[in-house]
Amino acid sequence: MTERIKQISEAFGAKISGAETLGDLNNIKIKYLGKNGEVTELLKNLKNCLAEERPIIGKKINELRQRIENSINEREKNLAEKAKLKKLEEEEIDVTLSLAHKDTTGALHPLTITKNMFINIFAGMGFEVKEGPEIELDYYNFQLLNIPADHPSRDMQDTFYITDKILLRTQTSAVQARVMLEEKPPIRIICPGKVFRADDDATHSPMFHQMEGLVIDEKDKVTLGDLKGCLDEFARKFFGEDSRIRLRPSYFPFTEPSVEMDVSCFMCKGKGCRLCKNTGWIEILGAGIVNPIVLDNCGIDSKKYSGYAFGIGIERCAMLKFGIPDIRILFENDIRFLRQYK
Repeated sequence: MTERIKQISEAFGAKISGAETLGDLNNIKIKYLGKNGEVTELLKNLKNCLAEERPIIGKKINELRQRIENSINEREKNLAEKAKLKKLEEEEIDVTLSLAHKDTTGALHPLTITKNMFINIFAGMGFEVKEGPEIELDYYNFQLLNIPADHPSRDMQDTFYITDKILLRTQTSAVQARVMLEEKPPIRIICPGKVFRADDDATHSPMFHQMEGLVIDEKDKVTLGDLKGCLDEFARKFFGEDSRIRLRPSYFPFTEPSVEMDVSCFMCKGKGCRLCKNTGWIEILGAGIVNPIVLDNCGIDSKKYSGYAFGIGIERCAMLKFGIPDIRILFENDIRFLRQYK
């Protein structure tokens, strides 16, 4: 039995060093440690040894088995690493190779194009771009803007709340509040960015983009007429020089008086069509004179200063500008759609 153990040990050593693949290694494992393997047979025949020899021979068999298992595991690791390196070498890609198609320049997304157009238009009128956090405090998003606790916009169906006091901002007006708290008039800013509301259909998205504007100055320097002139200039620059606007009375808690702005339909030139629902006008944005309560909340003396504010939906204007029928197309990243704006 001792001689047989020695023979198996020597034979195994030669076989394990000659194993070149994981398949070879598996065959060796079956030959020596399998159900009918040579080491397994030694253990089965241990009962034929003399009683006093069994502990010694049994120990030698177990040592042989352990040595074989360790050798197989070590060789398996080496072969696996070798196979991995070979595969990497065969699949290597030369990233310096020339592309088959040289015309690989991308394009700006229509929302980016629209936002940049807005910024260029208002920057030309002296507005400065300001940004703020998308995860906002209730204090900036609602309280400072004269939106009481029972206002519908605070309802859970409209606002994504993280806690009772922390939420995903529903409007970039929160940036205006932060600026009014930190800076003294005169203030002339636009605030583009993402906002979030619990709404989702062909014309609404739970995440969309908005750009709000704010002008604060001495009372005699800011009027509703100034607001109308600013919005009229915006409409002519964005929708076309022959565009006209009209203001309709409305209500917003942060402006007083408040207005909705319509622009003359740029498809039918005001004659009436499917786009404008045969009215000749398309609703674009909300605006108004900043509520004195908001000014006082933000530390600006409402008896000395006045201002106007407006909020524009970037998706809505992009859809009108480029004839996009469904807001969801803007977020699908369909390359066929995006290539149109190259």
